[in-house]
Amino acid sequence: MLAELSIKNFAIIESLSLSFDKGLTVLTGETGAGKSIIIDAIHLLIGGRGSAEFVRFGAEKAEIEGLFLLDDDRHPCWQKCADVGIDASDGMIVLRRDIFANGKSVCRINGKLVTTAVLRDIGATLVDIHGQHEHQELMDPSRHLPLLDEFGGLEAAEALARYRAVYERYEELGNKLKKLSENEQQMAHRLDLLTFQLREIEQAALEPGEDERLMEEKVRIVNFQKIYTALQKSYEALSGEGRGLDSIGEAMRHLDDVAGMDAALKDAHETTANCYYLLEEVMYKLRDQIEEMEYDPERLDAIESRLAEIGQLKRKYGATIADILHYAETIAEEIETIENRETHVHELTQQLALVTDELLTEAKNVTAVRQTYARRLIERIHQELKDLYMDKTKFDIVFAKREGSLDAPLVDGVPVRFQEDGIDVVEFYISTNVGEPLKPLVKVASGGELSRIMLALKTIFSKHQGVTSIVFDEVDTGVSGRVAQAMAEKIYRIASQSQVLCISHLPQVAAMADTHLLIAKETDGERTKTVVRKLNEEEKVKEIGRMISGVEMTELTKRHAKELLELAAKMKH
Repeated sequence: MLAELSIKNFAIIESLSLSFDKGLTVLTGETGAGKSIIIDAIHLLIGGRGSAEFVRFGAEKAEIEGLFLLDDDRHPCWQKCADVGIDASDGMIVLRRDIFANGKSVCRINGKLVTTAVLRDIGATLVDIHGQHEHQELMDPSRHLPLLDEFGGLEAAEALARYRAVYERYEELGNKLKKLSENEQQMAHRLDLLTFQLREIEQAALEPGEDERLMEEKVRIVNFQKIYTALQKSYEALSGEGRGLDSIGEAMRHLDDVAGMDAALKDAHETTANCYYLLEEVMYKLRDQIEEMEYDPERLDAIESRLAEIGQLKRKYGATIADILHYAETIAEEIETIENRETHVHELTQQLALVTDELLTEAKNVTAVRQTYARRLIERIHQELKDLYMDKTKFDIVFAKREGSLDAPLVDGVPVRFQEDGIDVVEFYISTNVGEPLKPLVKVASGGELSRIMLALKTIFSKHQGVTSIVFDEVDTGVSGRVAQAMAEKIYRIASQSQVLCISHLPQVAAMADTHLLIAKETDGERTKTVVRKLNEEEKVKEIGRMISGVEMTELTKRHAKELLELAAKMKH
């Protein structure tokens, strides 16, 4: 949930620090007091589009910071943080957004600088904002299918996973066939290029690790004199009378005389003897290496020439010899495929036909599964709409097929086009008046109806979505009376699944609040600022009374406000 929100120099907010609890928090206040500004700040905090206009006049920058507490180890936020290298191991996520007066924006998550896109991606798992004019998911038919699949849960996910496994093979085969079906002139040019490249690599006769061995040999030749001198002096230090090896041999012989008298002396003798024989072997190797050494400037020229050749091949075909050889294997396969194109086209066509049949079977299964849980969703939505006094409303989910080219596979006589999410096109239809035909939701519903439909869907989907906080920005506009009471109860029910912050002008919604915050404007000298105050029980009565009657507070209004609070308390329990 959103636990803390800090806002500085944002619009008419000079400095504001808010603490939020679980359940339903309602924000009320006079029009223009700054309620929506707080929601705007949250929207920017989770990656919304920023603007210099948000910076308070005279300030260098606006600062917004929010602390989120997550108690679910499986929350999608954790994986998204891990994907971008953000440490989030303590159950807390801190988002911060600074917007400067020049229009620039700086975003941080747990102190790490991130792009706005990353902030938006992670923010979407934390907060879901619904405004009175937005209803984006409902008004966008392309979002209806994902919403339906979301409702389908595990059943939908399993059916789609089986479909997508086949779809990947279908795409791979289709791309290979398309590549082989390019015009002959392009194929001839491609074949010439690949043949030249393969010949160039093969003529080089590269060996794995060859460049490393050549570099080592080059170092030895370049440093011939230094290496020769070091070997010669090392050999001389070990060999000869009175030299290193001779002295160690003498020590070994003396210890040999007394080794049987003491266990410690025996160990010393064995160690000395081992050292003697090891150094003797080293001395012989040094002597052999000195005898074999020969300075060969022509060999150095050959090495440099070979390294230059390898370097040129690396620039063309890969960073290492292993990469170059792997590339050669790859283009050899492609050359063979092009040279035997007709055979491969025939084989791929047969494979694609088989995979297409399999994919069509899986696609039909996905459709059948979707239609099953579409019926369940329709029933649930009708029940929720009935609770919101839209019992005459008819809701339906209309299925169509994504149409493909004329030679595409047929489903119910319609050529279909496969995509990652199947072959279905889904759209929500509605009829709000008896006798009226079902029409697309976007063309029928009024503002108040959309608010209720969105609330019905959100009541259902809040159990399926992992969002920690849901924000309703005046979604109850345009409703009153018993509908307002029903919406208040729906919003409270959603708050039992997720933290809910709600800006409202309805006293029924305010009465349901677990926490009631009053937003007001104050004038300090010549500047206006927004302040927020948490209301106690007596102040709640006063504010709900203002919402009922306006400015004047009568005893009747006060009694009405108390009744609303008492009814809300009974409903909660």
